[in-house]
Amino acid sequence: MNNDKITKRDVDFAKWYTDICKVADLVDYSSMKGSMIIRPYGYAIWENMVSVLDKKFKELGHMNVQMPMFIPESLLQVEKNHVNGFVPEVAWVTHGGENELEERICVRPTSEVLFCDHFKKIISSYRDLPILYNQWCTIVRWEKTTRPFLRSREILWQEGHTMHETEEEAREETLRMLKVYEDFQREYLAMPVLVGKKTDKEKFAGAEETYTIEAMMYNGVALQNATSHYFGQGFAKAFDIKYLDKNNELKTPYQTSWGCTTRMIGGLIMTHSDDLGLVLPPMIAPYKISIIPIKLEDDILDVVNELKKKLDKENITYIVDDSNKSAGYKFANAEVKGYPIRIEIGKKDLQDKKVTLVRRDTLEKMQIDINDCINMIKKLLIDIQNNLYNRALKRRESLTYNLYKYDELKSLLTADGGFAYVNWCGNVECENKIKDDFGLKSRCIPLDDNKVDGPCICCNKKATTKIYFGKQY
Repeated sequence: MNNDKITKRDVDFAKWYTDICKVADLVDYSSMKGSMIIRPYGYAIWENMVSVLDKKFKELGHMNVQMPMFIPESLLQVEKNHVNGFVPEVAWVTHGGENELEERICVRPTSEVLFCDHFKKIISSYRDLPILYNQWCTIVRWEKTTRPFLRSREILWQEGHTMHETEEEAREETLRMLKVYEDFQREYLAMPVLVGKKTDKEKFAGAEETYTIEAMMYNGVALQNATSHYFGQGFAKAFDIKYLDKNNELKTPYQTSWGCTTRMIGGLIMTHSDDLGLVLPPMIAPYKISIIPIKLEDDILDVVNELKKKLDKENITYIVDDSNKSAGYKFANAEVKGYPIRIEIGKKDLQDKKVTLVRRDTLEKMQIDINDCINMIKKLLIDIQNNLYNRALKRRESLTYNLYKYDELKSLLTADGGFAYVNWCGNVECENKIKDDFGLKSRCIPLDDNKVDGPCICCNKKATTKIYFGKQY
């Protein structure tokens, strides 16, 4: 199999990552520079993410809509602060067929202005609020440097957009959706994420406040895995969105936006995978079980068919490798693809009425009585999910440092990287200095356990908060 085509993780992490993406058949490169082809197995992972999140959104009252892909330049310019944050990455359409357009058209980098333009038409009374919309779509960002799942010129994502009567209601929605992302990434992706608020410097263009889900990859580099924004009334005022309240007075609504992307697949790879290939948490794996008959003989295939029936009954997804490849090839392929458990069925096992189970996270092998196989699988799937989370948490904790002296920030420039948890005065000058001196960017101001225990690590003046700094993708 193709394990030998995977660069060692500790030798070249970037190459290891792209090797995993290719060898595990998650993506391929397209003829369009900077855009990737998401292959069936990679897309199946995304479909599982979409399925879970879409259900959660709808349970909270959100409805899916579809906005246009194109934005007239004049509409994009309505909210100046917002558009300025995207201008360097905007792709423009200048011709329709052979005719030059009277006005340039932007291929959406995000859809705030489209939603606001629509909200202005459909909101007139307090009875129209709240509006809880979500969109699953693609966006375009003309990135200079791209990497599968992490940065691409065409991105699959979801973006929620809501409008509310009161500031309190909008703020509650902002944090409610942040919690949805947090729970999803902890429970399904087995990623021990940090949750917090972005600094004013790093918040989303046009937002009053941005909240973020930050994950640490195996190499100690941060990945922003989802965001939730409180917009206040900025966009609503720019688009002159008003409604009549219960007292028949004109008021301006409050707005939120929140989103995540296929970047989460990149996060999965860089958090859990190893030198043998992909490692997937059972809760998000398209196939939880790989069934491998050692030989394609009737007695072995009879056991395969019996196992399939039992797995179907338990709604446990599986794939059967009934190719004519060697057993070693099949085992290596199962490891590359990251199936949480593989079941090996051979002649010797069947003589004892047993099968061999191999868990992908630890590669531990165990012989199990055929009649106990399903019960053991159910237990192992839970154990693998928990083990992956705890293993990633242990890694993150080992690479998180409480630092108090400025020169100590140099320690994060080593190969292992990591997060620095420091006291900060809140001034952007110190934030910029840390970035300029060490290449570390602010990740988030934690929402909990945020007790200042010393002066600002940069200027030694009174600190106002604790904050995480680190390298980022």
